[in-house]
Amino acid sequence: MIEVIRSGPLTTVQDLGRPGLAHLGVGRSGAADRPALTLANRLVGNAERAACLEVTLGGLVLRSTATGTIALTGAPCPVLVAGRPAAMHTPISVPAAATVELGRPATGVRTYLAVRGGIAVPPVLGSRSTDLLAGLGPPVVGAGDELPVGDDAAGLPHVDLAPVPPLASDIRLRVLAGPREDWFTAGALWLLGAQPYEVTPASDRVGLRLRGPALTRSRDGELPSEGMVAGALQVPPDGLPVLLLADHPVTGGYPVIAVVDEVDRHLAAQARPGNRLRFRLV
Repeated sequence: MIEVIRSGPLTTVQDLGRPGLAHLGVGRSGAADRPALTLANRLVGNAERAACLEVTLGGLVLRSTATGTIALTGAPCPVLVAGRPAAMHTPISVPAAATVELGRPATGVRTYLAVRGGIAVPPVLGSRSTDLLAGLGPPVVGAGDELPVGDDAAGLPHVDLAPVPPLASDIRLRVLAGPREDWFTAGALWLLGAQPYEVTPASDRVGLRLRGPALTRSRDGELPSEGMVAGALQVPPDGLPVLLLADHPVTGGYPVIAVVDEVDRHLAAQARPGNRLRFRLV
């Protein structure tokens, strides 16, 4: 069992989500930075699908009731185990009754904490992920919670350290032309890639609201609601795009000018307010 002493600004349980249910109105959700979650699981010998803790901007303090192994990936933050500094991206042995404390990351937003065996809260529709928009899955982690540890280990940890490139404040994202590119003026897609957009504080797991050059439509009116995917750049009437993340709605009525390439979406998930995004059409 893991005891939560302090939960920080936002801590949720996440795994790889609920794929294949959008036609029923259920979004995938899951880890915003999927490569970080799967790496954390591999470092402790878990199956990649095992549930972890997604910690937003640090501040989490835990106590384990038994000796165990954890790993931390994603946004790099100061880590103390039983009062002693520990490293990111490596298996960490945690003695029974020791506390684990996460500080505020200097870059990035979301840190992933995997525990060997996985977080074994009850699954909902095949996943242990918390979907903040739909209200599905376990509740947001709070102080005083006790989180059971499962048996989702796939083997023994066999990596001492995983080299990971540092997170950048200027984030470059490859995009594909979207299904509603024809709803915009001829220069709108060029303008999207010509100048950077800044992430605003009104951003969360649902999406990043961006500040920058407004994208002008060539058509009036609104679309009937249609399916949405993670990475879609929706453009509301003010012309400022919204980049959809893990907890995005399954449908939307704003036209999508472009979609971030799947291999770059985890970079967007680590963008914090004030970071700049640069889009490159591929």
